[in-house]
Amino acid sequence: MSVRKLKPITSAQRFRVVNGFDAITTDKPEKSLLAPNKRSGGRNNRGKMTMRQIGGGHKRKYRIIDFKRSKTGIPGEVMSIEYDPNRTAFIALLNYQDGEKSYIIAQNGLQVGQNVVSGREGIAPEIGNAMPLSQIPLGTIISCIELRPGQGAVMARSAGAFAQLMARDGKFATVKLPSGETRLVLTECMATIGVISNSDHQLTVSGKAGRTRWLGRRPRVRPVVMNPVDHPMGGGEGKSSGGHPRSRNGIPAKGYRTRSKTKASNKYIVERRKK
Repeated sequence: MSVRKLKPITSAQRFRVVNGFDAITTDKPEKSLLAPNKRSGGRNNRGKMTMRQIGGGHKRKYRIIDFKRSKTGIPGEVMSIEYDPNRTAFIALLNYQDGEKSYIIAQNGLQVGQNVVSGREGIAPEIGNAMPLSQIPLGTIISCIELRPGQGAVMARSAGAFAQLMARDGKFATVKLPSGETRLVLTECMATIGVISNSDHQLTVSGKAGRTRWLGRRPRVRPVVMNPVDHPMGGGEGKSSGGHPRSRNGIPAKGYRTRSKTKASNKYIVERRKK
């Protein structure tokens, strides 16, 4: 994978840095795994705007991803590595030996023609294979991790993300997550070997404001230029700083912990993201 800096033949391309898409092998998705993706524009069922800065954007079809890796014990051949407009990572199309097809999140190094498999026993810890944390060797780089057995992957799914299996003790495994948090996860939870693909995604530069609109994101007004009726940081003569940074409903924005101290899952967090 690589990035390309475009020649400045237009003002929009002067600072544009694009993904090389070297890993992509086709631009035609599997039609049987596509689903409609209706956009709300930030409105609820009565047409009232409930979320700001949402609207417009290009039409997309949703790719149905198998986050549970439910085909256990059946090898699947990687048919293609594809771009997914709904996520930062690339996806891989698998063709299983029984004829079924499915999409999975692609890991770095996954090649067309390679076989991957998921299961609870007898699976080698190779890139793209999914298995329980109880079967993965300590120190292995993993991704697409379940939080509860059978739930499907919820952690370390975005481009370039990975976690590390640090230790096992009884029915819990200690996993260091991409955020820096160290957490206990049940050893029955599934995880996939390898780093998520498209790790160069963070190096891309959009180059112009219009490209952000194509993604469905509308402009965001800075709080300090609002009126006091609209935001706690609004008002004042001239360019006032607006006091301490805080959200629209008054919650401090820097350093203030909003996580509940009585949350049931607090006991599973070994080390917080911010020390």
